[in-house]
Amino acid sequence: MASGSKAWSLMSLGAALGSAAVAKKTLNTGWKSATGKTPPSNPADPDVALWEAVAWAAASGTFVNIMKMLATRRAATYYLKSTGNLPPELRADGNKASKKGPAGKRKAEPKGGRDLSDAGEVIGASI
Repeated sequence: MASGSKAWSLMSLGAALGSAAVAKKTLNTGWKSATGKTPPSNPADPDVALWEAVAWAAASGTFVNIMKMLATRRAATYYLKSTGNLPPELRADGNKASKKGPAGKRKAEPKGGRDLSDAGEVIGASI
């Protein structure tokens, strides 16, 4: 395994763990505000109302996966800016990512190489 792959593994693990923690806290708080009850600890328990089990499973599954995807995309953007390539796991989809903006326009690179002036912001925002 190349050192870049190890770096990406650590970055993606951190993004997944961080986003899961934020999602869990947000979901628990939101559920309690919306229903007045604590979220079901085990939605499969027959003592939990069916509507509550289905609503919790849908809300938690959707929200956790969206948060994970957003954190992973942020980590991948930082990795791309740092190395010039996408992480190995993200190259498999056949898309060729480069340093392009949201509209697909190539960003100007400063003289002397990559601009990493916003690297701290990216790391701080994904934690």
